[in-house]
Amino acid sequence: MTESVTADSIEAQIERFFGGVRELSAAVDTLSPDAFLGPLGNWSPRDIVAHLIGWNRYAVLGAEQLLKGELPFYDKDPGEDYCNVNASLVAEYPSENRTELLAEHDLSAAELAAFLRSISQDQWQGGTGVLLEDEELTIRQNVDWIIEDHGYHSEQIRELANES
Repeated sequence: MTESVTADSIEAQIERFFGGVRELSAAVDTLSPDAFLGPLGNWSPRDIVAHLIGWNRYAVLGAEQLLKGELPFYDKDPGEDYCNVNASLVAEYPSENRTELLAEHDLSAAELAAFLRSISQDQWQGGTGVLLEDEELTIRQNVDWIIEDHGYHSEQIRELANES
């Protein structure tokens, strides 16, 4: 039996997520090679893609920990605004080749979607009993944050492209 796509379903969230993935790729594709590697605040667009590759994969690992009732590893010593975690991700994916990084981003997105399709609606939306700053974490909430991050960074990159 196939899950119906309602606004509250895992499949609907996956569709929103892939919309963000496509939006990021389209924004990055508008950049010149120099702009892709050039500064954008404290990062470059290249760094942003590396960061998102890592977070797509961390979402799977973190969700697996949540399902065990454990705080995700990235929440244990994230640094201010997750600066420690993000710095390690930028270093973990060092390629400067835009095509290669975008392909890795697509692969990491497919991995996250496959994981989400493997869990139940209750696991996705339900409470985990894991608290972070007095808020109970859910898998859905973590993926919502990744979707928002894709949109935020896509907008940053579009603004950079418009300035170039």
